[in-house]
Amino acid sequence: MSSALLTRIWTTLSERLQLEKRGEALWAMVVKTWYLGFTSFGGPSVHFQIFHKLFVEKLHWIDEQIYQELFGICQATPGPGSTKMLFCINAVHSGWFVGLLAFFIWSLPGALGMYGLSLGVARVNEVLLGPVYALLTGLNAATVGIIALAAVQLGEKAITDKLSRLVVVVGGCAGILYTALWYFPVLLVAAGIATLLWDFKVPQRTIKAVHNALSRESTTEQPPNPDHGPDIELQPVGQLDSQNSLGVNGKQDDTSIAVPAAEHEEPRIVPANIRMDLCSWQMSIVLLGTAIAMLVVVLVLRGVLTAPPRGLSIFANLYLAGTIIFGGGPVVIPLLRTYVVAEGWVTSRDFLLGLAIIQAFPGPNFNFAVYLGSLATMGTSLPSAVGALIAYLGIFTPGILIAAGLMGVWTRLRSQRWLKSFLRGVNALAVGLVFTAVYRLWQIGYIDAEHSVGQPLGNDAWWVVVTATSFVTGRWFGLNAAAAILLGGVMGLVWYGAVKA
Repeated sequence: MSSALLTRIWTTLSERLQLEKRGEALWAMVVKTWYLGFTSFGGPSVHFQIFHKLFVEKLHWIDEQIYQELFGICQATPGPGSTKMLFCINAVHSGWFVGLLAFFIWSLPGALGMYGLSLGVARVNEVLLGPVYALLTGLNAATVGIIALAAVQLGEKAITDKLSRLVVVVGGCAGILYTALWYFPVLLVAAGIATLLWDFKVPQRTIKAVHNALSRESTTEQPPNPDHGPDIELQPVGQLDSQNSLGVNGKQDDTSIAVPAAEHEEPRIVPANIRMDLCSWQMSIVLLGTAIAMLVVVLVLRGVLTAPPRGLSIFANLYLAGTIIFGGGPVVIPLLRTYVVAEGWVTSRDFLLGLAIIQAFPGPNFNFAVYLGSLATMGTSLPSAVGALIAYLGIFTPGILIAAGLMGVWTRLRSQRWLKSFLRGVNALAVGLVFTAVYRLWQIGYIDAEHSVGQPLGNDAWWVVVTATSFVTGRWFGLNAAAAILLGGVMGLVWYGAVKA
């Protein structure tokens, strides 16, 4: 048998084996994750907790270190946070194709449900029945409790020292006090810089240098006393040990520079050969360049055309929203209100009804765009299903392209100490913004026929009880998010029967 024939046989077998491996990976993804799009209630904050329990603790597809790194990437880049997280996890474990298919399996159930909801909302009366408002308010109140629980659980992992605890608090307060499109990216960058400087001891060294300079000045101002010998300061042993690392003239040697905590690798529970650079750097540049080029095109068309087609306007507005939104689903809601309701495409009532439903709907909150895209094309020559599809592609495309582009070069980046320190601050600030989302949803959760824009849940003590119930049952009794939200809806109907009926 010739060597050429043997080589051909070997190549064929290798290719066949690779296809079998890909098929096994694809089947494993479908079996392990198909239900997430139907059962992941509570929004992105809860989704991150679900992904951690499934992929880190149960399946061991990634370890804690990679999870935290991916969490930082998804929070520091625009687009749907939990959707990018699911895509990246599956892409790291099984490759690009499996990651992309996981994205569709994850997002399509909720997208189809929101499209069906839009068809129903378009045919209902202007004022809904009282029990419907009570049901929706109960769902909203329970969702707020679930998100608050997710914020606490995420904080337990993101807070590693006093600085990260301070970043969480400052992020939550800053997000409550002010909201703007440019504001959240600035907060995330500022938090990353703060932890970067802290981990590399820049503030500590500056304070020590100032203190030493002041000490030298005070020493030179006092003349020496000839009646006394040199003063000897007694110091604790630990303090003496820390000073032993100083070189001559009180200067610290380069070898004694403190190493950031982020440099130390955590124990891995998966093989170290997991590849996070899923393509070449050239392909990464192509993906990132495509995202930017599409943004430029839609902005130009949006500004040049005086009367653009409704489909183009929807795609342009939602692609722009998906490109500039940091912080995930809770942040996208007010922006979509500006881009859709202000355009006159959707009424305030329909927007508020969809908002109440999406909070208690499984899957990504960005599916709210499907609902709005469908309503925006009703009454036009464009079918509502086409409008929903355009909105779906517009809102999800930029985030997925940017995440995929960064994943292509992440192995080269993740070895940098400064980047790990930077992402530590980004993670902590992102957790603070989850508490901001709790406040924002609390302020508009109570809806009825008289308040078309919503009112705070605290206006009625019963909704406070519903929120507390979902938090407590999830925290100490193990009730999952879906059951807790359903319980909130039932409690809303009970309230209507006891108070309104």
